Amino acid sequence: MADLRTDFVGITSPNPFWLASAPPTDKAYNVVRAFKAGWGGVVWKTLGLDPHCVNVNGPRYGVVYGADRRVLGLNNIELITDRPLDVNLREIKQVKRDWPDRAMVVSLMVPCDEESWRTILPLVEETGADGIELNFGCPHGMSERGMGSAVGQVPEYIEMVTRWCKQHSRMPVIVKLTPNITDIRYPARAAKAGGADAVSLINTVTSITSVNLDTFSPEPSIDGKGTHGGYCGPAVKPIALNMVAQIARDPETAGLPISGIGGVTTWRDAAEFIALGAGTVQVCTAAMTYGFRVVQEMTAGLSLWMDEQGHPDLAAIRGRAVPNVTDWQRLNLNYVTKARIDQDLCIKCGRCYAACEDTSHQAINMSPDRVFEVIDAECVACNLCVDVCPVENCITMERLPAGAVDPRTGLTVSDEHADWTTHPNNPSRCAAE
Repeated sequence: MADLRTDFVGITSPNPFWLASAPPTDKAYNVVRAFKAGWGGVVWKTLGLDPHCVNVNGPRYGVVYGADRRVLGLNNIELITDRPLDVNLREIKQVKRDWPDRAMVVSLMVPCDEESWRTILPLVEETGADGIELNFGCPHGMSERGMGSAVGQVPEYIEMVTRWCKQHSRMPVIVKLTPNITDIRYPARAAKAGGADAVSLINTVTSITSVNLDTFSPEPSIDGKGTHGGYCGPAVKPIALNMVAQIARDPETAGLPISGIGGVTTWRDAAEFIALGAGTVQVCTAAMTYGFRVVQEMTAGLSLWMDEQGHPDLAAIRGRAVPNVTDWQRLNLNYVTKARIDQDLCIKCGRCYAACEDTSHQAINMSPDRVFEVIDAECVACNLCVDVCPVENCITMERLPAGAVDPRTGLTVSDEHADWTTHPNNPSRCAAE
């Protein structure tokens, strides 16, 4: 079977699936159950210096559902641990002693001054933990106190605190980045400049998931009031993949180890993060939705796929997709496709026709007996019909071969690569922009 063992900045684990810093890693009871279920590691829920935080005694989560009531996104307003620091430290030490082969990383958040970090670091180091993760991403509650994303949105602060941690601890330092920023490359560069061993991303996205139209308060609602929280789950995965790819592609951070976070629910999600350069993946919402045993499906699925594809270990797929991520102007303008409808699979629902006729390029014809056919002269290959079709593989995109004439443009398809930077209709000022 494929080898799922992972060595991430010197932290080893039997597989790349770690539980992210969140309610599932709040205490020894949860973490032990997770390890028994097969998780390769955990990032212990964020610790701070006493006095510890006080969480609300009311709803802490809001949710966005799909049509089948499947959880697409989860919003939370929970703060860092509200358990005493000494209790957390004692439990971390015991769990690591009992499970030496599992990764034990501890998330930390303290005020943005050197003395606070100098105080907490040796306490965590004494537990035998494998590393620390600096929580520079929490967008609610703690950020109003000058911590969390309030630090993660200022590259200079990231570099400064990271440098303190490297000076005052021997443990590997992972910097957790916030997505609530214009360009993720700048905080990643700052983390690297400060000496970070790795970065993890994304933390949660600032959000209000819904408004109660009876009380007119945001959900989750506490005594008729609500606040923004942190959004996670499958809905944020595209954002996370893009940001991971940006860091992997950036010449200034290329080679910086990445722990991918954001909507990992299946083995396929994990494989996509790893293909974009992640060394491990962290999971929260899937575990909170389906329980800890979901990791067994993840590890089995990833291993089976790797065996089928002939990938002996994770190194064989790590970063494989990065060279194929490019800028828009580098895309091949001589690549021409057309939609094709398989009449044997078509159920005549008409969704492709409605979408194309009303909102796209009027490239699908509907006959009186509801037979749908593509009009090549109008089809721009936008893929919308494929996306809205409820039958898998009923509509596909077929590439026109070199030498064929595109009915829409009247131009002969070339097998040469042509991108916008060299296109004859591209003014130099547009290429520069």
